[in-house]
Amino acid sequence: MDSKLPVRRQDAYHIAEENMPQPSASRRWKRTSVRQRLALLATAVLGLLFFIQMPTLHSTPKQAIPRASESSTGAKRDYLSRPKVSHYWGQYSPFFSLEKQSEISTAVPPTCQIVFAQVLARHGARYPTSSKREKYVELIDTIHKQAKSYEGDYAVLKDYKIQLGADDLTRFGEQEMFESGKDFYARYMHLARDNVPFVRSSGSSRVVASGEFFNKGFQAAKGRDRESNKTQQSPIINTVIPEGEEFNNTLDAGSCKSFTSDPKDVAQDAFLKVFAPQILKKITAGLPGVELENKHVPLLMDLCPFETVAQNSTGSLSPLCRLFTLSDWQAYDYYNTLDKFYGYGKGNPLGPTQGVGFVNEVIARMTHSPVKDHTSVNQTLDSDPATFSLDATLYADFSHDNTITSIYYALGLYNDTASLPTNQSQSVGKSHGYSASWTVPFSSRAYIEMMQCGNHSTSEPLVRILVNDRVVPLSGCNADALGRCKRDDWIQSLEFARSGGEWGSC
Repeated sequence: MDSKLPVRRQDAYHIAEENMPQPSASRRWKRTSVRQRLALLATAVLGLLFFIQMPTLHSTPKQAIPRASESSTGAKRDYLSRPKVSHYWGQYSPFFSLEKQSEISTAVPPTCQIVFAQVLARHGARYPTSSKREKYVELIDTIHKQAKSYEGDYAVLKDYKIQLGADDLTRFGEQEMFESGKDFYARYMHLARDNVPFVRSSGSSRVVASGEFFNKGFQAAKGRDRESNKTQQSPIINTVIPEGEEFNNTLDAGSCKSFTSDPKDVAQDAFLKVFAPQILKKITAGLPGVELENKHVPLLMDLCPFETVAQNSTGSLSPLCRLFTLSDWQAYDYYNTLDKFYGYGKGNPLGPTQGVGFVNEVIARMTHSPVKDHTSVNQTLDSDPATFSLDATLYADFSHDNTITSIYYALGLYNDTASLPTNQSQSVGKSHGYSASWTVPFSSRAYIEMMQCGNHSTSEPLVRILVNDRVVPLSGCNADALGRCKRDDWIQSLEFARSGGEWGSC
């Protein structure tokens, strides 16, 4: 996997609050007195001399992580020069754009026009789930009871207490989704000016809240667009689908009774024996007297991303992040990737089947025809135009990382990925065509586009899919050099989903 990932405004810890309009630089300069101007010039000269003598950010060791003792400004500056740290947090990575990793341009060709856009988004950054939070509390209690001393960077654990919330979005996650709505509007502006997306959400409170903040971001962008239709109502969440095994829900597929996550447990346990022992040795050396097991290593590492996204957007990493090196984080990312691949993707016999229902809903929307599905579709909701529209041009659906992973594989996006090895350290940091941090970070989004090119009245529309701003070429439908397929060819290639996948085994 390429570790040289891009730094964009949407990247972690660089999402700013809405800025108030400010006077232009020329106006501000004119308002200053002669004395103020001389003071400003002197400050600038001193700053330039200091900058010339200051060592570069890249002089720090390659695998070093900013220390907690740095000021928030310094930490932010150092963080922005090293975003790769949070790009190896698997599904706990804050959203980051993969546009520069796209081998195909994400721009719409000049002879084409988008006529349909569907976004499938994961909720924003959250606190840990209640069950995980209990494990973290137990782990920290064990460390405090057993530790004879706290050496080096491990001193940060001496007075550390779990003060994280549970389940809900963090403030940072709310802002991520606000930005997501703005980005969606900006990309599909020519449609969004006169339309609002038809919005659905899975029933979890953090998913519903994510949809609401997305809508606010969308509307804020629309309000600043002078050419938009200001008389149109703001987007709302049109449909909330209840969660639970008793409900059919394509955004939280859990109605396949035979589904089990055993394959991912086996895979993760195998890899845990490969990467955890070396890290455990470092932990033991830093915490004399503490007796932990391999299973505690990823739990302790989890606290870095959760504590970081729980902070107000200061730009600084949690001091807990410094307990681990970049190579440790690469192993951690691969460990989480195994979770998704063998839990809900190609590595699980019933993984892709969990995403079939949503794929059939997308087909229905693209063809303006009733949904044909016998798997996880809620037939009551999908047969009512008020709760499942077939006439919109923009759609937004909000879900969880596990279900989105199943949907990606039901769409055939990563079918060429070979089975991920679990018994060799050489797997770490190398590209296998798929990773959790590249596909389902917090606030991840997939755009499913349909575009008309050439003679719009006679040409068949083309379909293209972008995952976190990276074009994923379609397969099995004679994709062109831009990764696109004709709509009907693409639909024909989705035979797995159209036939219900392996739902008979459910």
